[in-house]
Amino acid sequence: QPQLVESGGGLVQPGGSLRLSCAASGFTLDSHAIGWFRQAPGKEREGVSCISSSGGSTNYVDSVKGRFTISRDNAKNTVFLQMNSLKPEDTAVYYCAAGPEYYCSSYDIYEYDYWGQGTQVTVSS
Repeated sequence: QPQLVESGGGLVQPGGSLRLSCAASGFTLDSHAIGWFRQAPGKEREGVSCISSSGGSTNYVDSVKGRFTISRDNAKNTVFLQMNSLKPEDTAVYYCAAGPEYYCSSYDIYEYDYWGQGTQVTVSS
C-alpha cells in the first residue's frame, strides 16, 4: 500500500525554522516529482514547493521564495522542506504528495496520486 508520512511540524516563534520530512513506503519516490502543500483553517489547500524526481529542478510559490528549500534523498526515499524565517501566515497543515510524472507539472491537487496525512505547523509568539 503506497503511503507518505510527514513529520517535523510543531510550534515555532516568528523568525524560527522547521524542517519537514516526507517519507514514503510501499513505493519508491525516485520516479515521482514531490510537492509540498499547505492548508490553513478556512482556506483551500495550496501548493508551496515541488521537486523533480532527480532533484534537479525545484519550484516555489512567491510567498516562500528565499525562505523555504525543498530537497530529496532518494536513497532514503524521503523528501524534505526546510523552512526558515517563518511567519504567522505560514501556519497551516503541511502535506506532501507524489505527482504522476518525474517533473513538476502544476500544483493542481487532483494531479497528485498519493498524499500524506499532514503535519501541523504553527508560527506564533
